[in-house]
Amino acid sequence: MTVKAQLARFALVGVVNTGTYYGCYLALLTRLPYIAAHVAAFALSMTGSFFLNSWFTYRTRPTWRKFLLFPLTNAANFVITTGGVYLLVDLAGFSSRYAPLIAAAAAIPITFVVSRTIMLRPDVPQKTSLPVR
Repeated sequence: MTVKAQLARFALVGVVNTGTYYGCYLALLTRLPYIAAHVAAFALSMTGSFFLNSWFTYRTRPTWRKFLLFPLTNAANFVITTGGVYLLVDLAGFSSRYAPLIAAAAAIPITFVVSRTIMLRPDVPQKTSLPVR
């Protein structure tokens, strides 16, 4: 599969993931402060994103190793979106209902590159041979 096809599939998974995140966020926002709702919704949607990206985007078998590494793919996304939500709500005066959608757009390219690197790496590290002297 080409990188272009993977990017298109990644974008589609991103739309589904964003919808999942936003639905969870709005539901949690009725009981939690906006940052806590954001963190919890982010964690829930990231689990779904892992499986969708494994099966649909990269067509690779999900493994525990990839599952445990997958949060690294979202570390930059988390920092950008969390910082963005804070900046948009507390400093720019945006509504806490819509700020996460705006902040998420800035993290997409970084998340794709890191996600592709993690999901397509071999499950077993390749042995490198040392030069014979």
